[in-house]
Amino acid sequence: MTEPARFDRGHTDDLMTFLAASPSPYHAVANAAERLEKAGFRQVAETDAWDGTSGGKYVLRGGAIVAWYVPEGAAPHTPFRIVGAHTDSPNLRVKPLPDSGAHGWRQVAVEIYGGPLLNSWLDRDLGIAGRLTLRDGSTRLVNVDRPLLRVPQLAIHLDRSVTADGLKLDKQRHMQPVWGLGRDVRDGDLIAFLEETAGIPAGEVTGWDLMTHSVEPPAYLGRDHELLAGPRMDNLLSVHAGTAALMAAASGNPASIPVLAAFDHEENGSQSDTGADGPLLGNVLERSVFARGGSYEDRARAFAGTVCLSSDTGHAVHPNYAERHDPTHHPRVNGGPILKVNVNNRYATDGSGRAEFTAACEAADVPFQSFVSNNSMPCGTTIGPITAARHGIRTVDIGVAILSMHSVRELCGADDPFLLASALTAFLER
Repeated sequence: MTEPARFDRGHTDDLMTFLAASPSPYHAVANAAERLEKAGFRQVAETDAWDGTSGGKYVLRGGAIVAWYVPEGAAPHTPFRIVGAHTDSPNLRVKPLPDSGAHGWRQVAVEIYGGPLLNSWLDRDLGIAGRLTLRDGSTRLVNVDRPLLRVPQLAIHLDRSVTADGLKLDKQRHMQPVWGLGRDVRDGDLIAFLEETAGIPAGEVTGWDLMTHSVEPPAYLGRDHELLAGPRMDNLLSVHAGTAALMAAASGNPASIPVLAAFDHEENGSQSDTGADGPLLGNVLERSVFARGGSYEDRARAFAGTVCLSSDTGHAVHPNYAERHDPTHHPRVNGGPILKVNVNNRYATDGSGRAEFTAACEAADVPFQSFVSNNSMPCGTTIGPITAARHGIRTVDIGVAILSMHSVRELCGADDPFLLASALTAFLER
């Protein structure tokens, strides 16, 4: 028997824990913040005046987090080195009037968020998680991490056409999950159940941001455990790696100011107050400069010297659909992180960015691969071009190659999360 694939089991095990504990963007940033707190970072409120002291700090806003570490003696014009990522994943999200049903079935009304592979959500045991807002304006996280809902697939006996024509799903009619039986649908049942689950007095919840998730935990896959299967790798894999890299960089003496910026709403365009196309990152960076006594000139100097690695998942070559990939660029799982290039600026990488990433990978002794889309296929995009254009920051698009992107359960190489984190750490420390 061949030797098992080499990887840092501790890092990959920790990623699995992070994925399982982060069924929503709100949980993901809370978990990242908890890790940062243990490393000595402290939360600062956007409504407070900021001071120019050194050390680790972070801002939470909804499903987004921006964290940074100011070394001792950092000048106001000290540039930033940023790892960018996003916290959201395609899924089914609860509508404002969630209680529905028909023909003796009780259902939850959901809306499609982002671009999920709908068929992957069928016949899955689903939980529900997210954020509840109370009458006083405070928020509480809730996570029902047990089989609660299911989107039942129609039996083949009732639709023989699927054999010849393939499965065709209507987003409105076919994707509403069931969660019980009963002919009388009562408004408020779902929220009342969640109030009870979260220990909140009845009637206190007046707003919610809720979504479904598969309750199947992440797992190693393959004879030699060289693969990792799990939910929300796009893009919590990068959030986890970026958090680990920031903590590692802060434990040393970085020459620049290392930053983690993990945004919400990438999957639907990033245009929100917590998305990459919003003002959050720019505000944090500017306030950090000004808090250290800097001027607008210092801000301009700092931004001019700043580099961002936009880290998101990409496509590994698929053994059953190799023709969908560029014939000369076939990223492999466990081959190291990928450098994403698109000359039409769907990715922000250029030649200088490639040199920047090459230097980081060489410093970490990490291999990397190049990714471009097949010319006949449309190319996706990331927060990279948005960050570059909005803030005038040199940005490089990178990530980890995976299969089953946007499925309820994605697949990556078990080595790659550790290799990505190592490269990000070297980048932040440079």
